Amino acid sequence: MDTMLAGRVHLDTKKFLVEEIPVPEPGPGEVLIEVQAAGVCLSDLHLIDGSISPLHLNSNVLTLGHEISGVIHTLGPGLKRDLAVGTRVALQAGQPCGECATCVRGGTCTSFRGRGVDYDGGWSQYTIAREDTVVPIPDALPFDQAAIIPDAVSTSYAALVETVQVRSAQAVGIWGVGGVGAHAVRLARMMGATPIIAVDPLPNARERALAFGADIALDPSDPGFAEAVLRATDGLGLDYAFDFAGVPRVREQASPLLGDHGSLVLVGITMEPLKISEKMTFNLKNKKVYGHYGSSFDHVYELIRLAGSGRLDLAPSITDHIPLADAPEAIHRLERKIGDPIRLILVP
Repeated sequence: MDTMLAGRVHLDTKKFLVEEIPVPEPGPGEVLIEVQAAGVCLSDLHLIDGSISPLHLNSNVLTLGHEISGVIHTLGPGLKRDLAVGTRVALQAGQPCGECATCVRGGTCTSFRGRGVDYDGGWSQYTIAREDTVVPIPDALPFDQAAIIPDAVSTSYAALVETVQVRSAQAVGIWGVGGVGAHAVRLARMMGATPIIAVDPLPNARERALAFGADIALDPSDPGFAEAVLRATDGLGLDYAFDFAGVPRVREQASPLLGDHGSLVLVGITMEPLKISEKMTFNLKNKKVYGHYGSSFDHVYELIRLAGSGRLDLAPSITDHIPLADAPEAIHRLERKIGDPIRLILVP
């Protein structure tokens, strides 16, 4: 076992290649993971096309992949945790730097390193993980479902339970029900939100949102869109509007539909400026805007307990399994939205 396959982007040329590279060796406080499943995320595509650039990478070549599960293969020296070879695990989607002032105080890292962004990820047969990023998973939780929890599921979960704390009987609008927003629908249903209004221009995405628990699914270009939202909320408007699309016009459309003390939550990322044209009613109704990014380690542990106990079934989120050697096909399918995938899974 000297070499392995890895899906790598050459950042200087923006070329993606599946290459044969040496198997890495774990250093102090690290373990070597034999990868069993790796999710394909839109962020991976953005790294390839250059719209996302690593902040802390010291190389022009990067192994992609931040949604990873597998088995501990080799233990590095000096481990502080009681980890064992053969343990089934998922990996956190990144790691705190451990050096910034916020880390020292025990807060949220201001220099967080993303797996498959700032250091090599898990689109490979083996990958290195710092011991604090390893999360054991129960035997009842399949590898493919465990892999997508640390981003595709946990980002939605953190937005709903941490950033705004959605409660039962609150009206929720979810714009963009793709790979992350679809999970927001399922989680909002589990939390008792009502009505849950899914908004997406794609008919297949709207149908899926209904299957995932949305009460109604609307096309944002429908001339009667605003009236339909107000009708579904008995004229009160939304308690929360979540933008999972990262599209400026979503914010313009959602803001006027918020009710008293309603909140707009920006989850989808865009390089466009934040603009809300709503005038005095925004103030009169005490509306708010929240930015949201990612999730914490605790959220991942909570979701693994929920999924491992059967409270949250993520099987419908797995669109297909694709061999690692065929990673370019997975990229093509996600880029072109072929089959409207939630999550494609690379299998080494």
